[in-house]
Amino acid sequence: MTLTLSFRRAASSGHDGSANSTAQVDQPTLLRSDVDAIVALVESAYRGDASRVGWTTEADLLDGQRTDRDEVEGLIKSPHARFTLAFVAASEGVASSAGDSLLVGSVLLELSPGRAYVGMVSVRPEFQARGVGRALLTECERIVRNEQPESRLRITVIGLRTELITWYERRGFRRTGEREAFPYGQPRFGLPRRADLYFEVLEKDLAPTAG
Repeated sequence: MTLTLSFRRAASSGHDGSANSTAQVDQPTLLRSDVDAIVALVESAYRGDASRVGWTTEADLLDGQRTDRDEVEGLIKSPHARFTLAFVAASEGVASSAGDSLLVGSVLLELSPGRAYVGMVSVRPEFQARGVGRALLTECERIVRNEQPESRLRITVIGLRTELITWYERRGFRRTGEREAFPYGQPRFGLPRRADLYFEVLEKDLAPTAG
């Protein structure tokens, strides 16, 4: 069942939002609790045994952390980066310590001239395959089309994650043929369990079509 989501952006500066029938975008705010919530969400989606509940887990490829508080804080403070947070209302039958909503997804968007980078697409394992990831990507595309309409949306995926690459291809991304090296020897990005990791680069052209 597709969820009705609301979005809030944790960002270093304000950006206008828009609303539609299934997703409401609130004015961005920066809360210290956002940092801890984003870190916990990303870790739950990618690392450790808990992540195995969902299909985005990297637990068979990497131990250690996926991100940390310093990285997320630095990205939130960057004038070129923002996190979009996706919430589901408690009225939809979910339990939440906040009482009225539950954080179920987040995504990082970094803007640079002519290109936008999407990263850390994270959905709580028990809410995966319910349209949250697709909705987060759609919101990123909306932002980029509004602010940089001639841009390409870029993402990197561990090359061995063929099922995840296929998911992005269904969302309109295409392999560029580029590869980026995995940062071996840098524990802040995780502890590899194998020696053949690399990143596949995918892009989606968001430029308006003629006609």
